[in-house]
Amino acid sequence: MPTKPAPSVSTGKARISAPHHDGSELYLSNAAPELGEKVEFKVRTDIQQNIDTMLIRIYMDGEPRFHELKRGRAQEGEYWWSCKLEIINRQTSYRFLLITGDTFTWLNAGGLSDSDVTSANDFQLIASRENPKWIRSSVFYQIFPDRFATTGKYIDKASDRFVRRDWNDLPKGKDKTTGIELFGGDLNGVRQHLDHLESLGINGIYFTPVFPARSTHRYDASSFDEIDPILGGNKAMAALLKDAQAKGFNLLGDLTTNHCGAGHPWIQKALKDKNSSERSFFYWDSKAEHGYEGWWGLASLPKLNYASKVLRQRMYEAPNSVVKKWLKAPYSMSGWRIDVGNMTGKYHAQDLNLEVTRGIRKALDEVNPNAWLVAENADNFPVDLDGNGWHGTMNYNGFMRSVWGWLKQNPDIKFGFFGLPSPIPNFSGVQMVAGMRSFNAGIPWRSLVSSMTLLDSHDTARFRNVVGGDRNRHLAGMGLLLTYPGVPSIFAGDEIGLQGAWGEDARRTINWDDRTGWDHDFLTQVSKLVAIRRKSHALSDGGMQWVRIENNLIAFIRESKKEKLLVVISRTKAKCSVAELVRERKTTALFGPEISDGEISFSHAGVGIYKLMKAR
Repeated sequence: MPTKPAPSVSTGKARISAPHHDGSELYLSNAAPELGEKVEFKVRTDIQQNIDTMLIRIYMDGEPRFHELKRGRAQEGEYWWSCKLEIINRQTSYRFLLITGDTFTWLNAGGLSDSDVTSANDFQLIASRENPKWIRSSVFYQIFPDRFATTGKYIDKASDRFVRRDWNDLPKGKDKTTGIELFGGDLNGVRQHLDHLESLGINGIYFTPVFPARSTHRYDASSFDEIDPILGGNKAMAALLKDAQAKGFNLLGDLTTNHCGAGHPWIQKALKDKNSSERSFFYWDSKAEHGYEGWWGLASLPKLNYASKVLRQRMYEAPNSVVKKWLKAPYSMSGWRIDVGNMTGKYHAQDLNLEVTRGIRKALDEVNPNAWLVAENADNFPVDLDGNGWHGTMNYNGFMRSVWGWLKQNPDIKFGFFGLPSPIPNFSGVQMVAGMRSFNAGIPWRSLVSSMTLLDSHDTARFRNVVGGDRNRHLAGMGLLLTYPGVPSIFAGDEIGLQGAWGEDARRTINWDDRTGWDHDFLTQVSKLVAIRRKSHALSDGGMQWVRIENNLIAFIRESKKEKLLVVISRTKAKCSVAELVRERKTTALFGPEISDGEISFSHAGVGIYKLMKAR
């Protein structure tokens, strides 16, 4: 048996696929079992791999125990190894030991290793209610409310503190107007363009905050109890939700559990009355110019102190708390995206993050157990992705950053690589996949497939700028976004090639009246990719196995019990042999270049998606 085998090794006409296991339905009989239930664990190997014995090393009541897997009959050049075990703990970690003679190889969530390993990258099984099924086949569309579409009906309700812009102006960004530029987007404007989302194939909308605030970014909420009148207020939201839900859209809200705004009644009352219950909602510091701790020291964003039981009641525990209110009728929103979720409840020596995370999850489960809870977790704080808190994270670390480094080309961006004061690094395909695997290995599979995947967002440069305006590389990125495990999210305007060199610049309006500036061909191709994602069982419920990782080309298989797809993505002119990637000889091209003489050829960056079928 070769040491540290590559994910896919081509040896002439023979193809040796690395031993594989993940948390999908092909490899686990139940990824969300009840305690006491028996689960079947499976590993797939190539018949050419010489393995004498395979064991599972599984933690039970904190003790590692070993059980042998039985090897099934050879089927189509593969063996399936399996064993059934009773699940006795809510969280179970495990890995596999492959033994040949006096050598062994570990298989864990990080891949294969011929040296000893710790349990840090073990596979993880969570015995709790499974995550919402509907998100698996969802494609979300992120809308920054002030910039998507306007009816002009509510702009006069705005305070004079805002600087008004004409709809087709560009955001000025890094100056004193940042955050207070008002373009006048509103929720009725969104209603008027639901047909665009419908034609794109979208079935989910993620709104950045819609509560009243002193900024048009609205991450400084002045209230969590109403929709901003500048957006049309509660009436406009109710009307939008009714129309959107009738079309099959799910709507995800954005909530700042870490802080409120300086205009919020909680902080205003706390400043006026030191004996008020609201005083306990915040951290007070006489050394601070404004007297209280703000997020990043900002007076505009007072940080919330969850040592206060009253705050917990108001934010998520009480029947009409902020978290619960908007998930119930008449609004019945489909879940929350939590802003800076990894910072919530953390301040100096105090760390209440897990308590608050689990409290929010409990609140969500009580009012709508089918709602989605996804958090911004910028630095991968995986303990809050253990199945008891957030369903998933915004996958910047395990997807976007890696993809930027691989597909970038003459990037036109400012203010550094996302989260780092440096240019975008130049990653090979091997480095990109290594970054993805590093992230994936630290969390349960169910948390990965419940995380939001994205190429960019309201906080980043546009992906079109990352690739230097190259439509083909942009499409390659979209192809990866829409075939990778997770819940894809497209930032409004990406589908028409909108640009932006940094976060504020990327928050541009969409010109609905003059569409000559739209990249219509790109829009058509993205719509096709979204349709494939929405219809594919392999992409919604399947596992993922890498079969080729090169500098300029990557390939992987997405497979469920119903379907098997091959995805090949290139960042340059390239070609590859299908026989070196998969056993199946019968294929159907769903997207990208046709297979000719057994080869897939790219004349430039692109994506190919192929349905694999057994020869009859």
